[in-house]
Formats: sequence, C-alpha cells, structure tokens
Amino acid sequence: MKKLVIVESPAKAKTIGKYLGPDYEVLASVGHIRDIPTPKDLPADMKKGPFSQFAVDVNNGFTPYYAVSENSKRTVADLKRALKEADELYLATDEDREGEAIAWHLYEVLKPKVPVHRMVFHEITKDAIEQARDNTREIDRSLVDAQETRRILDRLYGFEISPVMWRMVGRGLSAGRVQSPATRLLVDRERERIAFVSADYWDLLATVGTDSQPANQFHAKLVRLGGAKLATGNDFADNGTVKSSARVLTETEATTLVNAMREPATTVTVASLETKPHTRRPFAPFTTSTLQQEAVKKLKFSARQTMSVAQRLYENGYITYMRTDSPNLSVQAMNAARSQAIKLYGEDQVSEKPRIYSGKSKTAQEAHEAIRPAGDVFRTPDELSSVLRGEELRLYDLIWKRTVASQMADARGQTATVTLAVDAPASPRADFVASGTVITFRGFMNAYDETSDEDRNAQDAQEDSKLPSMTEGQALVLADVESKGHSTVPPPRYTEASLVKKMEEIGIGRPSTYSATIATILDRGYAVMKGQALVPTWIAFSVTRLMEQSFGDLVSYEFTSEMEDDLDKIANGDADWRDWLRQFYFGHDSHRGLKDSAENLGDIGRAGRKAQGVSAGRHAPG
Repeated sequence: MKKLVIVESPAKAKTIGKYLGPDYEVLASVGHIRDIPTPKDLPADMKKGPFSQFAVDVNNGFTPYYAVSENSKRTVADLKRALKEADELYLATDEDREGEAIAWHLYEVLKPKVPVHRMVFHEITKDAIEQARDNTREIDRSLVDAQETRRILDRLYGFEISPVMWRMVGRGLSAGRVQSPATRLLVDRERERIAFVSADYWDLLATVGTDSQPANQFHAKLVRLGGAKLATGNDFADNGTVKSSARVLTETEATTLVNAMREPATTVTVASLETKPHTRRPFAPFTTSTLQQEAVKKLKFSARQTMSVAQRLYENGYITYMRTDSPNLSVQAMNAARSQAIKLYGEDQVSEKPRIYSGKSKTAQEAHEAIRPAGDVFRTPDELSSVLRGEELRLYDLIWKRTVASQMADARGQTATVTLAVDAPASPRADFVASGTVITFRGFMNAYDETSDEDRNAQDAQEDSKLPSMTEGQALVLADVESKGHSTVPPPRYTEASLVKKMEEIGIGRPSTYSATIATILDRGYAVMKGQALVPTWIAFSVTRLMEQSFGDLVSYEFTSEMEDDLDKIANGDADWRDWLRQFYFGHDSHRGLKDSAENLGDIGRAGRKAQGVSAGRHAPG
C-alpha cells in the first residue's frame, strides 16, 4: 500500500522521510496552500456581492472565501497527482492551531477519497514519528474554528480600521488586534519617559577593612544618617518628588559629611553582622516566549531571527517543537537531562527528584512540551559542532544548557550583611551597609546562568563584596570615603525581550506570533531600533492616539486579553465562533461593534477631508 504524508516544509519532509521507509511518500505543502484573498483579487463576479468588502460574507455567518494562492497552485497539482496513487493520506502538519488549520485546508482542497489520518508529533525523531504514525486522530474542528476565527477577525480588524487611518493620519498604515496594543505599549512607555522629571540625590561610599591591606578591604554604602533612612532612586515618584519619608541627602550635606569622616577622630565599628543561607533554583525549560527573551539578551538575536533559527533546528530533528506555552518536560526528557547532567557534572550536582515546572502565562494553551533537545538521549553541542554552525549551534547550545540545568540541584551559599556605625566629629551617626554572597555549591550554575534584566535605577545597586571575617563590636579601618551624586532615570524603553515579556504578562496575542508582530511594527515605521531599544515614531503616537480616542476597546490591554480568552473557548469547543464574531463586529451589550466604530469615525474623517477640498476614496489595505 502506498501512503502519502503531507507536512509543511521541504526540510521537514526530508527529515521525516528518512524514518518512514519506502511505503511512504512525504511531500510538503510549503506552508498554507490557500487564504482569504484581498477583495481586489476576487473573481470578477464576486467583486460586487456580499464578499466585496472583506472577502468574508459578514451577513451570512461570516463565511470566508478561500482561494489557492498563485504560488501554491503547482504544489496543489503535485499533491493531487500523488494522492491519486496513494491508498492512505496522513496530514502531518504542526500540532498547534495553525497546523490544524493547514491540515483542514489540505483536506478541503484535495478532497481525498482514501482514509485520512491526522498525525501529530512534537519532535522529529524516529521514535516520535513512528509513534505518531501508529496513534493518529481526526482533524480537530474546534482548533480549526479558533484559528479561522483569528484569520477572519484579523481581516475585519485591518480592513475596517486601516482605511480610517489612511484618511486621518497617512497612507500605508495598518492596524491589527495584536499589533495595535503592542504599539500602544511602546507609546505609553515613551509618554512616561517624556513626562518623567529627574531628581538628584547623594550618598556616600566608604572603603573599610580589618586593616590597611587592600585584600582585607571592602566597600560599604551609606543607608541611614542620624537614624533616618536615606533616599535612593526607588523613593522618588516619576514627577521628581519624594514618595516616602526617606531623607534626601544634598550635595552640600554629602561634602560636609565626607570632610568630617576624614578627620582622624572618626571611628568605624561593626554594629551588626548577619549571615543567611543563600539558595537559587534553576529556571524552567524554554517556552516560545522565554526563548525569544533569552536569545535577544544572550545572543543578541532578534525575535524574528530566533524563531527562524529554531524552526530550522526543529525541522532538521535537533529540537522539539518551538511554538509552545508549556515549560513541562516529558519523563523521557527529564531522564535524559538528568543522565547528561550526572555524566558531565557529577551525581551530587543533580536534584534529588525530577523537577516539574508549571506555566504562569495568561495565554497558556496547548499542552506541548517545553523547547528542548530532541530525542531520549540529548546530543551535546560539542557532538553537533560538525553539523551545526553559527547561529544554529549557538541557539542549540542555549536550549541544551537551559534544559539540562532545569533538572540540576539548587545553587547554594551564604549571604553576609554587615552594618557599620561611623561616628565622625560634629556629625550624626552614619550607618553603612555592605553585603556579600559566596556560592559554595554551584549546582545548576555549572550549566547555565540566566541573564537578568538591568535594574531601572542601577546606580542604587550595591555590588556584592567579598567580606573578610569580622565580629560585632570590632573596630575597622576607614581607608577612604567619597560622595556620589545620582539622578533618577525614566523607565527604560522596551527591547524586543522586554516587550515580549510584557505582552505575555498581560495576555496580548500568542508567543508564537510575537516575532511577526514586532517585525510588522518595525516594517510599518511605528518604531525604529536604537541599539537594543524599540523607539516609537511620531506615526506611532498619531495612530495610537487615534485608536485610543475612537477605538479605545481595541487597544485596551484588558479587552485584548479577554479576546484571547474567548478564542481559547472556541478552541476548547466551549463557544460558537460565528456568534462570537457577530458580537465583535455588530456589537454587544458591553461594547460597540467594530462596524459602527469604523463607520462613525470614517464619516468624521470624510467630513474633515471634504472641508479641506480633498477627496478620499476607500481602498483595502495591502
């Protein structure tokens, strides 16, 4: 019996073909084979009918018109020819919603007369492919409905709002249910930065030691003066005022204190010494979102680059599926990670029991595995260095390290905090604090150490010092003291990593689409890159203001998050997609419909243009 297997990409087809044998022909659909065309590309007899505005009949159950794209016609013809010679059809597209929709479109276009099997897997290894072949299912219509609802929603959203933007802001602009709220995030942050009022404050940094030898000296920071806590950057509001009872030390006061402390009569005593155990747990294996964040920070990849490289690694059988909200590992994967950690770092460096992680994302959906090296036995980066190069090897190395580290033991050590009493002539008592952490057991840090985001007021951070042995009441030597001035800084602009983190945190869109969303924002000119920062342009301000004033709910973070929840209900079979689209487009008790919002604003825009003697025809966004 001849069996036809259809996947999305030629690379994936080549890899899977190696595992299925001569009875199986594996071909690629090369992504989506059909989509909703733009209205201008509709057949002539449809351009004046119910499909003319969106290529979706909104008055007849939001029925979309699908057409095979020009680029896919030859592929479809090849697939149909292959299907004529096949006794069975396996639709082996990705296991997420988009993959389910691709499988459904293939079924609808090919119209197979042979048995059809839906084949899903999360990694491309021999065992995984054989297991998927032997455990097929039917196409999940709820997942298809959820994905198609998104597609129709995006068409309605873009084609209703974008033309209004053209009339009121400028040509070539676009709106999107994820793109527009994401752009608003950038604009809101820039508004905070513009409104920010900087404040100045001072503190003192002392160099002290058990004796005059540099090896026995450390730095301590002034935290209290005369019993009053001194202000740091976190004590100031964004308008430059102090929001706490902390005392603000001025430059004059700081200079006076330094001069007093440099007097020979000044004494330094250990007021208190506290030692606490320090424990640090490993991070969960990568999800789509956390992989993008770490690759941006550690490897300087863009979000789009990260997903492109991960796609290649997946299709060639090196990692598991790269679109996932789950940090979970299978039992086999946990065993593989633990075995490799024992082999490389020693049994004492691995946790006593397997570590199980749970997701915290508001947008968590399919119960996929985390992104990890493929197979039941992981290949180390060194073992793959002859077949992987450049960015692929670097990203694999990052995924491998994070996965292995997730099953290792906590890092342990001791954190010591010392408070010093400094008494200077004619000055109130000054309390300085220093702390130091000593890692005595590295555990997971042998394999991986996550990059941490920079602190907003990093100048306040007290670096850990290596503290000498001391006792309470001990007199110390004051080697030097200096005053330091600081200015509070506005919140940082979003980077790709921090924007991805924020979008996931508040539930905008899906992590699998974040890279495309950021790319669109940049391509449309809504933001430019300045170093690693995403800087919104004046166009972004204009578009966001228009959206806030006229389509407030559509750029509301809460509304957008609730929209994702509703789409999840459709995917789970708990809501009807047509009813949901009807309420979104025509309105509901709780909100005005998209249709009325766009028409009202469009009338305002047309009236304004007419008053200026300008004609504004309606065009569909490209």
